[in-house]
Amino acid sequence: MDIERVALIVSDYDEAIRFFADCLGFELVEDTASLTNDGRPKRWVAVRPPGAATSLLLAQADGERQLDAVGDQFAGRVGLFLRVSDFEAAYARMREAGVTFVTEPRDEPFGRVAVFLD
Repeated sequence: MDIERVALIVSDYDEAIRFFADCLGFELVEDTASLTNDGRPKRWVAVRPPGAATSLLLAQADGERQLDAVGDQFAGRVGLFLRVSDFEAAYARMREAGVTFVTEPRDEPFGRVAVFLD
């Protein structure tokens, strides 16, 4: 058993794709037309780090309650953790791509860490 996808509520599909693909270097796994449970059009959009099995399902917010959750889905906690083979190179590439870091890199017992906004 493993986790295939984790849904992440976003305000806009294309903006989220640009962030995950262009800024973080994820691959776009799927972007297909779909329908909501009540028949309205939506998209099925999945991204993942290169070579990863688990993907993020980028679910565009539908309604005020979901819009309110965008950016606060983990109640102010860090919700997703990325592991990279070359921290300094990934950090430099992400900064160059415009990723906003809220902490400077630091060493923790479990590895080198820097927190960024999605």
